[in-house]
Amino acid sequence: MSATPAPPGSERRWRWSRAAAPYLLSLPAWAYLLLFFIIPLGAMLMLSAATGDPISGYTYTGHYVEFVRAIHRYHRQFIRSFEYGAVSTVITFAIAYPVSYWIAFHGGRHKASYLFLLLLPFFVTFVIRTLAWQFILSDQGIVLGTLKHWGLLPQSAHFLSTAPAVIGGLVYNRLPYYVMPLFVALEKVDRRLLRAAEDLYASPWSAFLHVVLPLSVPGIFAGFLLVFITNTGDYVNAEILGGPGTLMVGNIINNSFFVDQNYSMAAALSSLLLLSMLLVIALYARVFGTESIQDYAGS
Repeated sequence: MSATPAPPGSERRWRWSRAAAPYLLSLPAWAYLLLFFIIPLGAMLMLSAATGDPISGYTYTGHYVEFVRAIHRYHRQFIRSFEYGAVSTVITFAIAYPVSYWIAFHGGRHKASYLFLLLLPFFVTFVIRTLAWQFILSDQGIVLGTLKHWGLLPQSAHFLSTAPAVIGGLVYNRLPYYVMPLFVALEKVDRRLLRAAEDLYASPWSAFLHVVLPLSVPGIFAGFLLVFITNTGDYVNAEILGGPGTLMVGNIINNSFFVDQNYSMAAALSSLLLLSMLLVIALYARVFGTESIQDYAGS
């Protein structure tokens, strides 16, 4: 019995549907990107080139002089934000990698419990946790007050309103952002490769350096991207744990919006920060893109 021939044009429609399927499936993602990224970014760029006030409204003039003023006035805060972001990211990595390694390789059947205990403090809201550290690290608080009472620190010693206080808050609040991607990457390491390295008389340190570390590179750079970007744009830690000499660009944006109501300056600063972050992401994708990471991990 012969098969029924396909209707004319059905094969062409099937090929078109197959070619269009990936684009149709990605429409929700593109719509989300358009609504919550491209349109707000365009609105900020237009507002940064507008003149007026919150009462009478703003008029788009097309003069982006606020960008020049923003860089001239607040370049120190920009540099400080990137410095704090870089230093806190490196410290977070130095803490997160041993923790993730131990849970992945020695956690046994309690891995989920250890991860839950690590995340448990973060069920409390971000601001309250930071305020708790302000209370703990105050001049007469639990830590400094006790050390001063024991005579281990001079009475004039203080920790708040300093750069280490802000960086410490950034490290504490972003630690899970680095632990989780590192744990996922380390959990995927094939244990047979380690046994093969032992059979080839590799020392534990040599096996870690040549097997575990290269295979965990995707987690290292994923965590770096998450922590560095969020820390650079943070303003809560500098507001609560810092002082006038530790203000970051996020604090300037917040004050420009809600205190000074200088929306054009705030929009210019926000646009500069966002464009800077996009530049960092572009450099990351260029230097440590997915293909480069896979090649390195496979070497």
